[in-house]
Amino acid sequence: MSLKFCSLASGSSGNCQYIETENVKILIDAGLSGKKIQNGLDKIGVDPKSIDCILVTHEHKDHTKGVGILSRRFNLPIYANNNTWNGMLKDLGKLKDENIREFKSGIDFEISDIGIHPFKTFHDSNESVGFNFHYRNKKISILTDTGCVNDNIKNKIKNSDLLMIEANHDIDMLKVGKYPWFLKKRVLSDNGHLSNEAAGELITEVFSGRNEIFVLGHLSKENNFPELAHQTVVNIITEKGINIEKELKIDLALRDSPTKVYNII
Repeated sequence: MSLKFCSLASGSSGNCQYIETENVKILIDAGLSGKKIQNGLDKIGVDPKSIDCILVTHEHKDHTKGVGILSRRFNLPIYANNNTWNGMLKDLGKLKDENIREFKSGIDFEISDIGIHPFKTFHDSNESVGFNFHYRNKKISILTDTGCVNDNIKNKIKNSDLLMIEANHDIDMLKVGKYPWFLKKRVLSDNGHLSNEAAGELITEVFSGRNEIFVLGHLSKENNFPELAHQTVVNIITEKGINIEKELKIDLALRDSPTKVYNII
């Protein structure tokens, strides 16, 4: 019996992650078309009809584009906090009342055999959250769409067997890139997105030496490269004296293809 994770897609053009236990299959966000998400599930050998529900981190379109479509197509419950529902409900289309489910940020809840803890992040949305998933003695955490990280978030994501963490942009690429200044300010703000450098520093702070897996996600198409994100994080970790070969694993979640399916035993 294990806890499985796959990022089907991660980036400013759409986000969708997948969690599986023995008894439940969950999507976290559905920010692509329904067809693309179904194709992603097919690629990892998961029947879209077997999905049990969708959890939503926040109301931005790159996290919600396919939520209503999939809910109607497969009769899926959707879980989000009240402020996120207020921001996205009008855009999701008609939903069955019983599929509108609400959680409260900071309060644990369960879906089948998995424990879930939603924790607040810092983003320019109504009430964005990250998630901890607990199954038996295993833990997976997802932290994207946050401009900064406080001690509460660090404590939430510590001791994760797998942590998906945002490495959105290279600061220099963003500053000299073609984004208008107001958008650059938004991304760089405490309610924007974590940079490659911030992701690397955060990993060194929450790293416990238990051979954790860190998956870098939500990479910007305009202001980052997968190779740059990976190398920047590796350099920071190595400078702290952490052995990248023996003590942890750094992987990438791409915008247009699934990662491998991680099997946390």
